[in-house]
Amino acid sequence: MLVTDRIAGRSVQLMATCLCDAFYDDVARATVEVLEHVGCEVEFPEDQTCCGQPAFNGGDWPASRKVVRHTLKVFEGEKPVIVPSGSCAAMAFHGSPLQFEREPDLDQVKALGKRTWELTDFLVNGLGVDSWTGRYHARIALHHSCHGRGTRTGEAMERLLKTIEGVEVVSFSEPEQCCGFGGTFAVTFPHISKSMGQLKIKNMVSADPDVIVSADMSCLMHQAGLAEREGIDFRVRHIAQVLRNAISDS
Repeated sequence: MLVTDRIAGRSVQLMATCLCDAFYDDVARATVEVLEHVGCEVEFPEDQTCCGQPAFNGGDWPASRKVVRHTLKVFEGEKPVIVPSGSCAAMAFHGSPLQFEREPDLDQVKALGKRTWELTDFLVNGLGVDSWTGRYHARIALHHSCHGRGTRTGEAMERLLKTIEGVEVVSFSEPEQCCGFGGTFAVTFPHISKSMGQLKIKNMVSADPDVIVSADMSCLMHQAGLAEREGIDFRVRHIAQVLRNAISDS
């Protein structure tokens, strides 16, 4: 494994996200186990709250900036901040700097963004992990979230998954199509959101996967909810859970 000049050692901080706190606690546990497996010491600042994205997307930037400033204090220092969410990671290195362009603490916000990583991006492009030892027997349909576009998360997920014994990553139509969640978009435009989600589910199910995998819990939650209401067999797993389970089964 190689460590790039962006990584200040193997000690990292975990930003667990609101969805881990409320719904997906096992994703947080899996993330810790994965990071420890590659030799990282994981710190969990207990005062952490939210990345500020809900208020940011809703247009309440003053409220969002308040949350981000709290995050700056909680995750102070130079250690990498690892997030099991492409969405929250993108908020740190893209959304937050936008809303701080005229604020005196812009440089601090940018600095936090530069050391914030989505989990698989960190593993592959931060630590140089190019394969994953283990077994996980499943046909996997990989969902690339919108916030992962323009980043190396999608490529990193595919690289690791394709090296796991028993994994087959299946292709399906319109893989870059949004699932329709979009945070507050799903609340503001529920009918459009539902239609987009149904199309994504239809395309994925057509490939006959055993499980749907993504780096974003929000996308998985949205799709799984729609599928359940329509009686569609739609098993989902976060990428951290797959990597953790592959280790456990090996």
